Amino acid sequence: MKKLFLSLAGLFLVAAQICSAQQVLSLEDALKIALSENASVKVADLEIERTGYARKGSYAALFPQVDGTANYQRTIKKQVMYMDFDIPGMGGGDSPSEDGGRSRDGFEVGRWNTWSTGVSASMPLVNAQLWKSIQISGQDVELAVEKARSSRLETVTQVKKAFFTVLLAKEAAAVYKSVYDNAVENLKLTEQKYNAQRASELDLTRAKTAVANAVPNVYDSENAVDLGLWQLKAVMGVALDSDIDVAGALSDYADAMLTDPRPGEDLSGNSTLRQLDIQAKQLASSIKLQQYASLPSLALAFSYSLNAMTNDFNFSQYKWSPYSYIGLSLNIPIFAGGKRYHAVKAAKVQAAELDIQRANTERQLQIAVRQYLGTMETAIKSHASASSAVETATKAYGIARKSYDVGRSTLTDLNDAQLALTQSQLGVCQAIYNYLSAKSDLEGTLGADFLDKTPNNE
Repeated sequence: MKKLFLSLAGLFLVAAQICSAQQVLSLEDALKIALSENASVKVADLEIERTGYARKGSYAALFPQVDGTANYQRTIKKQVMYMDFDIPGMGGGDSPSEDGGRSRDGFEVGRWNTWSTGVSASMPLVNAQLWKSIQISGQDVELAVEKARSSRLETVTQVKKAFFTVLLAKEAAAVYKSVYDNAVENLKLTEQKYNAQRASELDLTRAKTAVANAVPNVYDSENAVDLGLWQLKAVMGVALDSDIDVAGALSDYADAMLTDPRPGEDLSGNSTLRQLDIQAKQLASSIKLQQYASLPSLALAFSYSLNAMTNDFNFSQYKWSPYSYIGLSLNIPIFAGGKRYHAVKAAKVQAAELDIQRANTERQLQIAVRQYLGTMETAIKSHASASSAVETATKAYGIARKSYDVGRSTLTDLNDAQLALTQSQLGVCQAIYNYLSAKSDLEGTLGADFLDKTPNNE
């Protein structure tokens, strides 16, 4: 048993030395680090950048598209031409042809090498479908921005809950450490009484059992602190082997439970609903896009080319012939087998589906908001009751301890008082944690952005 006490004391000493070298973070510090290091936030920011480039690329369709061309063609077998009249200098027979003309041998036309180079340009002048697609690309950027905001809100909620989980684990560890210390003191007192023949061997055995039962809770609570810190590091986006700790205690937030104003049920800032609203606008634009596919479009075209046909590769002697044109191209859709009509119908059905989905999502969010508010109210009442219980249980434990010292009560009575005190202390911590956890979920659902509260992030 003494070895067990020494090992446990060594554990606490090592933990204290480690904590002295740790970087202690407040909740605000943890949130700021997470918003700059969290992987989902980084990916969301890159998605904004990507859609921004895509939007700029869509604007390029409004400008002239210029292309340069260069071609070489080698003739393998020249084309043969036949004519129904005599050409001076051309040989051939004189027999009449069936159609009354002169039948002659054909002659090859063209040259072995054909070279061409030039530049062409085109530019849309009137294209309603193109203009609407550019508007949709702008809505893609808007949706990416809202998704990035959603990632930040989710990250903030996760960091808050992980931070409060660590505080709860530390409070539980302190409670179980106090239980262990009390059990050790009770064991020492019982041993003294046993040696003085004032306590039975049964009492001594119970005292040793109480110490042995307290040890696993101490180790489990310490392990829970480590697990909570790992989870906090993970959601913050920092290395798991980084040496950090959290500042404060759950009791620091107890007064806020009574003084903080209660949030309402306004879902106008909810990111999920905002994304659905943007998607609804995109679908409305898509319907217009499909309808505009039936409208005429007008484009401007220009081309300039140089051509040369030779039988050799003496480039300096080539004779280049220019060819150029400029013109307008009018495209009038007439019939596509009902493709455009059915595309419009499909887009409208998709929009109706989205309306149903949004209404259902809003109902589910309203239920969640009311659940969080109910949990917060219950936690406030539980905290008041548990706080009163702690005062009573502390007084009862003190009385039981003094009574046991003078032999007026048994060790069982003292252990029962200790159990009641432990449960009430853990009840206070759990009530504060439940309140903070529900409040974090509520703020995330309502869209309370941490960045809006930071003056340096506008």
